[in-house]
Amino acid sequence: MSATDASKNALAAGKATGTLETDRPGSGAAGAGTPRRRAGGAGKRGADERSGARAAGRSPATTIIVTAVLTIVAIYFLVPVYWVVVNATKTTEDLFGTSGFWFGNEFRLVENISAVLSANGGIFPRWALNSLLYSGVGSLLATYFAVAAGYALAKYSFPGRKFVYAFVLGGLLVPGTATALPLFFLFSSMGLTNTYWSVLIPSLVSPFGLFLAAIYAGAAVPDSMLEAGRLDGVSEIGLFHRLALPQLTPAVVTILLFQFVAIWNNYFLPLVMLADERLYPITLGLDSWRAQTDRLPEFFQLTTGGALLSVVPLAILILVLQRFWRGGLTEGSVKG
Repeated sequence: MSATDASKNALAAGKATGTLETDRPGSGAAGAGTPRRRAGGAGKRGADERSGARAAGRSPATTIIVTAVLTIVAIYFLVPVYWVVVNATKTTEDLFGTSGFWFGNEFRLVENISAVLSANGGIFPRWALNSLLYSGVGSLLATYFAVAAGYALAKYSFPGRKFVYAFVLGGLLVPGTATALPLFFLFSSMGLTNTYWSVLIPSLVSPFGLFLAAIYAGAAVPDSMLEAGRLDGVSEIGLFHRLALPQLTPAVVTILLFQFVAIWNNYFLPLVMLADERLYPITLGLDSWRAQTDRLPEFFQLTTGGALLSVVPLAILILVLQRFWRGGLTEGSVKG
């Protein structure tokens, strides 16, 4: 067979399988008519290799380890809630005579909740309203102040900006218990101790919220959008409320929830500031009940039932606000 016939046969085989093609004339030392493999074959091998690399990153061992860690963390957080729910259904005798992780001989949840709401002349509902006042008003105002200040730090240049930012970071390192006594002496000189203001005013400051808002505003609010708003005649306050604030919704929800939970669970500041039982939040009220358990064992059950009721508002808040986090996670994921 001649060289020309061999070349024609190779060309025909290449067209049939889609894996060979001839070099163009004058392509170099390979010569005209020399068969070579198409680039598509190499691309296919590269895609297969990349697919194999991705598949190797999702190994069963990694999935099992991650799932196990998340399961342990979930159990760590859910076991105390389970314990409270179970023991809130027991009598005082069953609370100490049966296992803490299973129900007692009698199911007394409704009776226990009724006793909590009526004990001490119905003081528990007042404690709940106080906690809602401290946490609701405090978290809303603290979130607004933190987001506004964080937006200003991220989007405006002014003298002392770096100093303010460093001052805020320093505030993150100071625990709230360290400032409780100085605040007590300050409010005492102003005549504000044993009032609602003594707990509300310190709750309006959130260094963590300001820091988070500054970071999020710098990434989520484009300068071009603000410049377009200025060209349309929107005021600086309008830019914040109408353009920037909708972009900061995930950060706003996060700061609000963190601040609400922090104020709701705050114990030391009300302990220092308040002496009137009618001004107590739930945390301080439940502790006053617990202190009476040595001489009145029935207060064990009141404390357990009150702890169960104190968890309900936090669970509702998380369930209501979680949809804003889902919306924030998908923001910007669709290309225009």
